[in-house]
Amino acid sequence: MTYDLTKFDLGDMLKCSLRLRETASGAPTLEVSAQRICRFLYDELVDSNSLRACALVRCYKTHAYASLDPDLQGFARDVLGPGTPRPTMKVLTLMATVGQSAGWNSRHLSKGHRAIPLPSPEIVEKAPMISQLIKELGLELSTVVQPTADIVKELAGKRHGVFHVEDALGSPYIPAQQEFVVRFGIKSVVGFGGMLATGDLFAVILFATVHVPSGAADRFKSLALDVKSAFSKFNDTTVFNQIRTPAGGVPQQRD
Repeated sequence: MTYDLTKFDLGDMLKCSLRLRETASGAPTLEVSAQRICRFLYDELVDSNSLRACALVRCYKTHAYASLDPDLQGFARDVLGPGTPRPTMKVLTLMATVGQSAGWNSRHLSKGHRAIPLPSPEIVEKAPMISQLIKELGLELSTVVQPTADIVKELAGKRHGVFHVEDALGSPYIPAQQEFVVRFGIKSVVGFGGMLATGDLFAVILFATVHVPSGAADRFKSLALDVKSAFSKFNDTTVFNQIRTPAGGVPQQRD
C-alpha cells in the first residue's frame, strides 16, 4: 500500500499511521526503529503516478555531547570549532537516513550532518533550517538547547508539530540550493517531530521531489505522535546499535 504525498488525505494519514506504528515496533534499538521509519516513508510515499516521492528521508534526535561515542564527539567538535564542548551540550544527531544516493543510506557516511552541535540559542539561530524546524515544532530554541527539569516536566510529550517548506527552491530555510535542491529536484520539505519525555528533540524530515501542499503536510503532525510513542520505549542503553564498552573493551553491534 502506498500513499500519495501530493494529497495525503485523512484516509492516507490513518492508514499510514497504523502501518508506521507497526513498522517502528519491536526494534532492539532506537536507531533500528528510526531506520525502519525512514525506509517505510521512503518506500511508501509516492506521487500521483505511483513513483517514489522523496529523494531523501532522515531522522534526527538530540543527545548530550557526553553520551555520544568518541567518533560522534569528534565530528561535533570539528563542526563546533575552537573551544571545549560542555558535556551537557545538546547535539542534533543523525539517527537514520534513506535516499536515492548511495551515501544517503547510512548515517556513518554522512559528510556534514552526522552530529550538529547546538551550543547556544544564538548560534542555533544562525542555522536557518534547524532554528525554523525547532520553532515550527512548537518549541523555543532555549528549551531544546538547555532544557531545564521544570521545562521538560511541563512540555515533554506535549509539544509536537510540523515543519513545512512548500517551495524549497530559493527558500532561506533549505541550504545547499544548487548542489542539493536543484540537483535532486527537491520541491518541498516536510518535517515532523517534537519533544520526548527525556527532554530530547526528535524529527523526521522528508525531502520531496513533489509539491506538498500545506493541508497534506499538516497531517504529518499525527505521525509525530506515532514516532514519539515508538521512541519513548527506549532508554539510554538502547539508543544506538553499537553498545559502548569501557576502554580496552570490544564494542558489539546489536542486530
